[in-house]
Amino acid sequence: RDGRMNDVDYTRIRRAWQSVRADPSRLTAFTEEVRAHGAAACVHPSHARDLPVRAARHDLLGRQVLLGTVQDGQRNPYARRGTGLALDPDLLGTSLLAVGPPGTGKTRALVRPVVESLALQALAGRAAVIAVCATGTRLGPDDAYDVVVRLGDPASAYDLDLYGGTNDPDEAATLLAEGLVGDLADTDGRRATTALAQLLGPFRAAHDRLPSVPELRELLDGEPTALAALREALDTKGQYGMRRELDTRERQSGTPGDPGPALADRIALLDRPAFAGFFDTSGRTRPFSLRTLEHPLRVRIDLPERGHAEASRMLARLILAQFTANAAVRADRSLFACLVLDDATRTLTAGTLRGVQRLRSANAGAVLTLRTLDDVPEALHTSLLGAVGCRMAFSGITTWDGKRFAEAWGTEWVETRDVTQRTVFADQPLTRAIHAFRKLVTGKAVTTDAVTVRQVERERWSASDLAHAVPAGHAVLSLRTVGGEHAPPLLVELGG
Repeated sequence: RDGRMNDVDYTRIRRAWQSVRADPSRLTAFTEEVRAHGAAACVHPSHARDLPVRAARHDLLGRQVLLGTVQDGQRNPYARRGTGLALDPDLLGTSLLAVGPPGTGKTRALVRPVVESLALQALAGRAAVIAVCATGTRLGPDDAYDVVVRLGDPASAYDLDLYGGTNDPDEAATLLAEGLVGDLADTDGRRATTALAQLLGPFRAAHDRLPSVPELRELLDGEPTALAALREALDTKGQYGMRRELDTRERQSGTPGDPGPALADRIALLDRPAFAGFFDTSGRTRPFSLRTLEHPLRVRIDLPERGHAEASRMLARLILAQFTANAAVRADRSLFACLVLDDATRTLTAGTLRGVQRLRSANAGAVLTLRTLDDVPEALHTSLLGAVGCRMAFSGITTWDGKRFAEAWGTEWVETRDVTQRTVFADQPLTRAIHAFRKLVTGKAVTTDAVTVRQVERERWSASDLAHAVPAGHAVLSLRTVGGEHAPPLLVELGG
């Protein structure tokens, strides 16, 4: 009543009231909370009631964030021209792919507004967001997040769980194999998973925890001292079944097609001085796990792309694999969970794309940005565009990228009018005389117009138009909801 309730407070308390209506036994606790704290009732665990700064326009009641305005031009349907365009969880639930060269505004006009909107919804208890970006990317101040993981920074307050919060060696091996060698065409993912499981299982049985990065590297390298120590620990605990697993791994090491060397090379990228103290499994750090998607968290993970580009790509791929796996097995799916990858270069594989497709039924989604589709293996271009429901092409993309978008957006029937002129030949002498006099005066023969109207099938947006006809600061965006409703590709003025 005195103006101290903001839109986050209203949305948060409204959601709490909806839970009371679903379960009347909560009425007493809800009433006491509101009487005691007023607008601060049912506050987020961080006690934050708003973000430190907002860079976009939001409608929290509708769960929308404004991206721009549909251009008032011939390329857009008449009913859509001049209208605002916003994104909400119902659209992001089908996942979004944005492609555009550097400097076209992918981070400023898309990633930051989406992350900001989801962070506000998290404060209202309606979403969980994980933003992955390079160190220094402007996605808002640290105070806007509950957890900030700065990998490679010794001052980071949080660590990252390398195994996604699971203690099951087989599950951990599946996720880790996808992250480490999922992008290698010459390495069999199933054999890599088996090789990791043959090491993680015995280590877990011997030490009641999964190995750290240096310990895992020694095992993958076949270090005799590490293997002998693990074998002795298994014998001490009577884990003879796991001992056989370890012996099997030793026999397979060095055989043709063995994924061990590739796994060892990739894990060595994380066994660097810059990552010392990270990915700890002994309990000395505060690791963030993607198992926490059932809570309304605001998380930002900074990757050290400047000095460790290959390791950053591998970690982004691992985070994507962990997110798709954990989002699909949540017991409580009332919160919308979203992963935002500011740069998805070399993170997409056949396995992660299958995981992205499954997010639709799990009340979750992903936002992926690329500089070009060539940052993804060519064999996955069609699968990638088919796995996402929302596609966004920024100005300046190449005709090769435009061709893929044109194929994904398909064709439409349009009405064309062809006008042809033919000379009129008169049969009567008087008419011929008049036509001759008219030609003498005007210098043109007497003609008549023939109009042909027909329906033809044409591309909604051609590759050439996408490459050369999209103005700077604009993008072509198609949308699809989880329920199946869709909008054709629209030319949007971003931020307008």
